[in-house]
Amino acid sequence: MVEDFDRIERTVGRRVIDVLDHSDLNDRIENPTAENIALWIWKRLERALGALDEIVVWETPTACAVVRRDDLLSPAAR
Repeated sequence: MVEDFDRIERTVGRRVIDVLDHSDLNDRIENPTAENIALWIWKRLERALGALDEIVVWETPTACAVVRRDDLLSPAAR
């Protein structure tokens, strides 16, 4: 499925950036590791962006956490 980039930008801005910008992550996300931040973002976006397939949160230039739709649908993720 193809999604309009402007719609993605507005949705991410409202649901993620505006909420987290200049806030203490500990007040918003329990144990804010890169993995938990990626899951938090997924939950904020999944209904608004039906074509959402992957979230990547970079912790350092060489380390990131990735959440994929298939990961959440697998029996091990439940």
